[in-house]
Amino acid sequence: MNAIEVKNLSFSYDQKVLEDINLEVKEGDFTVIIGPNGGGKSTLLKLILGILKPQKGEIKVFGRDIEESLNLIGYVPQNTNINVDFPIKVYEVVLMGHIKEKKWGFGYSEIEKSCALHSLREVGMEEFAYKKIGDLSGGQRQRVMIARALCNHPKILLLDEPTANIDIDGQKMIYELLKKLNKDITIVTVSHDLSVILEYASKVAHINKKITFHDLSYRAKFRPEGEHFCEVEMLNMLGGSKC
Repeated sequence: MNAIEVKNLSFSYDQKVLEDINLEVKEGDFTVIIGPNGGGKSTLLKLILGILKPQKGEIKVFGRDIEESLNLIGYVPQNTNINVDFPIKVYEVVLMGHIKEKKWGFGYSEIEKSCALHSLREVGMEEFAYKKIGDLSGGQRQRVMIARALCNHPKILLLDEPTANIDIDGQKMIYELLKKLNKDITIVTVSHDLSVILEYASKVAHINKKITFHDLSYRAKFRPEGEHFCEVEMLNMLGGSKC
């Protein structure tokens, strides 16, 4: 089943940003979106999230319109814009994942609190639940943001450059986590890191106003797990100068 289906999508600001985009993300895919800065990657995510409206074409999530399916999507932004000096605990940040369901003046239910702790456990951050968010490393904070997105029990997780400004060890930890989550959740992430594509992606969409799509699910035929497979080989398999 298609988790996300984009048909004949176009969008412009002052000039054309996306042109005739067609994309199918199957349930269970790990799709990585690559392309140059300004090529339209983040704009596509905003359209899938309903933040922007298509000027042409349509987007379906599990066969439904965006407005009817936002509860199926968890989102982790590129820049979390956390004020590290603000005295908020990790646990409280994750609880904010329930904010869409809250009514003004009401606290969180025991079920919501339990969900927050479960989400932290899923991302390996339960022991940090009562620490200040500002005391964590960049990689740890990003795992907390993923936990917050998991609070709504999404079927799709969208991430915009989730490892930007994170060290190598932190990057690997994030993508190992996403690989684990991918057993139950469809993953769509924007990335500039080819090593991510090599190790984790099943599909790659290269976007630079238009889209070029590649299915990498066959790559196991070329590389047994754990065996080196370099970026040069990947570029050749993606079609060289096309991407």
